[in-house]
Amino acid sequence: MRHAWIALTGLSAVFLVEMLDNSILTVALPTIGRDLDASADQLQLVTSAYAVLFGGLMLTLSALADRVGRRRIMLVGLVLLGVAGLATAFVRSADQLIGVRALMGVAAAMTTPGSMALAFRLFDDDERRVRATTLISTVGLVGLAIGPTAGGFVLSFAPWQVLLLVNVPVAALAFGCIRRGVAVDDPEQLHRDPVDVPGGLLGTVAVVLALVAPARGSWWWAGAAGLAVIAFVLRERTARHPLLDLGLVLRPLVASGLAYKAATGLVTAGMGYLVTLQFQLAWGWSPARSALGMLPQVAVLIAGGSLIGPLMRRLGLERAAWLSALTVVLGIAVYTVRGSTGYGWVVAALVLVAAGMRVNGVVAGTNVLRGLPADRTTIGAALVDTSAEVATAVGIAIAGTALARRFPGELADWGPAQVDAFGRVVTVAGSVLTALAGVLVLVGLLRARHRTA
Repeated sequence: MRHAWIALTGLSAVFLVEMLDNSILTVALPTIGRDLDASADQLQLVTSAYAVLFGGLMLTLSALADRVGRRRIMLVGLVLLGVAGLATAFVRSADQLIGVRALMGVAAAMTTPGSMALAFRLFDDDERRVRATTLISTVGLVGLAIGPTAGGFVLSFAPWQVLLLVNVPVAALAFGCIRRGVAVDDPEQLHRDPVDVPGGLLGTVAVVLALVAPARGSWWWAGAAGLAVIAFVLRERTARHPLLDLGLVLRPLVASGLAYKAATGLVTAGMGYLVTLQFQLAWGWSPARSALGMLPQVAVLIAGGSLIGPLMRRLGLERAAWLSALTVVLGIAVYTVRGSTGYGWVVAALVLVAAGMRVNGVVAGTNVLRGLPADRTTIGAALVDTSAEVATAVGIAIAGTALARRFPGELADWGPAQVDAFGRVVTVAGSVLTALAGVLVLVGLLRARHRTA
């Protein structure tokens, strides 16, 4: 591990940017709105332009990286990230900022899956691969935890542009470290199939619609997303050189890892949405107190990395993957049944979900890459990220739909009736999240058992 410190520093910096980016920017949205005279829709696009392009382009750009070189695509993405960061200094309107954020989303799609794929390629044994991925993810989680606080502190004495300009030195650090510490891709670990351009376009449209449809909450959007997915699958099954070989996705390690990752993303997003509303609206906590109330989860996410190595050695990667995913399901079940009755039960649920998510995020992703050929590792990492992104959108949509249908009156007006109604919202949304996550874990278990058989 010590011999690879330059490469690991660069890859950790890549993941830090991705985790820090949206968390630090959210704090600045009111300031950006006033400074650029932005509407509510424009402010939403500031964050969604990044997320949609990031999620939508990951599969296509990762498939390209597996063909032309993961290191090469990573370095190009880091240059694009630095240029987009510098452009922030010249932004004078909300539309210009949306364009900058879109460029950053493209850069993230080029770099984030590559960080996991390159870390996997640095070592030949699973233990050091897990240790490397744990280190990189820990750095990212620290950025996610300190992002809002650091952003608020910077805004007290500096303009909001500084929050995005920070990407420039971090991208430069990552570029230098990866260029020096990561070897040029071995041609034997790349493949030379032609790029499936129609499949790439259909895949991008399918993922974008899958991300947008849950937030829109209409059958029209859901139907459009479903049709796009069907069209993409048909294209990949009939193409001579598909962008994504669907047979690889059905491999036991790959399918089970993606199912566990999706279950974790679904629960984490849905419960996080509900707990935030519960603290600030149902219980009347201030934002600062709410942030303190989430500290047990943050502590477990950061410190939980020390559990991953011992668990892997004791249980093995595959057993650690399904047990950690099952822990997440247990956490949402605890919150569903007891979360409305007191903070202690909320803490228990948060800790269970955080512990399961921390372990699962590393071992499930590693299993997906273990189950793929060496020339498909980047698109495997993109599949992991895409499954988590789509599951996150679905989890928030489930919680939001339950709130919209079961909650009387406006969210700003809370009384005893609203508090009781929110308890019912938690029961309904939590039950749906528990059931869906449980089904995903069961699917993962069945696929893993198929490999054993």
